[in-house]
Amino acid sequence: MTIIAVVLGYFALLFAFSRWTGRRATNETFYRADRQSPWYMVAFGMVGASISGITFVSVPGMVLTSQMNYLQTCMGFILGYVVVAFILLPLYYKLNLTSIYAYLGQRLGQRSHKTGSWFFLLSKMTGAAVRFYVVCIILQRFVFEPLGIPFALTTVLLVLLIWLYTRKGGIKTLVWTDSLQTLCLFTALLIIIYKVAMDLNLTMSDAISAVSQSELSRVFVWDDWVSKQNFWKQFLSGVFIVLVMTGVDQDMMQKNLTCKTLRGAQKDMCTYGVAFLPANLLFLSLGVLLVMWYQQQGLPIPASGDDLLPYFIQTTSVLTANSQLLTAFFVLGIVAASFSSADSALTSLTTIYCVDIIGQKDNELLRKRVHLAMCAVFVLFILFFKVVNSTSLIDAIYIICGYTYGPLLGLFAYGLLTKRPVNDRLVPYIAVASPLLCYAIDYGVGQTTGYHFGYELLMLNGLITFVGLYLSSKMQND
Repeated sequence: MTIIAVVLGYFALLFAFSRWTGRRATNETFYRADRQSPWYMVAFGMVGASISGITFVSVPGMVLTSQMNYLQTCMGFILGYVVVAFILLPLYYKLNLTSIYAYLGQRLGQRSHKTGSWFFLLSKMTGAAVRFYVVCIILQRFVFEPLGIPFALTTVLLVLLIWLYTRKGGIKTLVWTDSLQTLCLFTALLIIIYKVAMDLNLTMSDAISAVSQSELSRVFVWDDWVSKQNFWKQFLSGVFIVLVMTGVDQDMMQKNLTCKTLRGAQKDMCTYGVAFLPANLLFLSLGVLLVMWYQQQGLPIPASGDDLLPYFIQTTSVLTANSQLLTAFFVLGIVAASFSSADSALTSLTTIYCVDIIGQKDNELLRKRVHLAMCAVFVLFILFFKVVNSTSLIDAIYIICGYTYGPLLGLFAYGLLTKRPVNDRLVPYIAVASPLLCYAIDYGVGQTTGYHFGYELLMLNGLITFVGLYLSSKMQND
């Protein structure tokens, strides 16, 4: 009952924000929050929106296979956000864009515009479904399964809740609810860290020392150029992950474009960009403490890193009397992280379809119908992923990102770095061929050398798209 009470209280707050922000809402409110968002609210909320339920579950478990090497990628994030803030944001504000893919239409042509929009729809729908799958599984395990509710119904109910609190205010609602979700997420994280430290009989200063002295706390890999954890591979991948998953991602940019001024948007982006480093350090530190806890209890460490934290919660619920409260905070953190990602994804998908694909920005009835339809498709994607998933969740996100965001990176890079036109008729074919060729290269290299591309797959994909666009331009000129 404690878990259900906490979750219901959380949703009551979400609906209160929704009611407040949805008054006198228009399409301009839904898409751009009337361009009146305070930058500091956007910055605080974006931390939670960018940290999904996958981060909450998977990042602590990363220490089992790659220690704290993920922080190298987070360092690359910082540079990536600076590039987006001072190169892409000024362009988007200058053009007064609702959808960032309208830039492709102005710079390269109509088919380039549609191609970018459709690739985003595929990328975001897939990635958001993977992320939200986590919260559905966790809530199914801790809340709905004991009540005899099947997974499919759990998924439908959770997505329905998102639709209910975002259907009126849209992005304006999300700017405020994301801040609430960020607060809940880090409250839950800190309470869990405190609980683990107390079980280990460590003060917080002792816990910090124990983490720093652990062999699992290694951050940098300089000497192994073949390793996927090599610093420069991780760092550069972090830069390019931000460029595509924020800079050319309508979901992330839509909130930044709601700030009153360009300067405010730049301050908000740089602020939350820096915040990712200490945020992920907390998650990884929790992972190190959890390994110590398993060793102290004489329990086997889970084979999958994704199970490190959930198994701790389950085991603690058996060993301690006040387990319901700890489990409730764990569920709250998962819900806050996952909902802040899923709700904004569905809002941005609705925006892209109405503004870019259909081209009816002012049709309010169409927007409402599309928003509901996107929720239905979202449910189907989650159920499909449950059937086919067999890989680490955090890696699955970046694998999908590498294959579907690569063409977006190539399109925007070509538009920004060159002044050449393209053969707009060939752009859809180039964008589809690029990830297929990328997959073939990765497979061929793996078969002949044993090496498989990691996060750098994203850069390779973008480069292939860029070259394809350049060659199409040459063909057109010839």
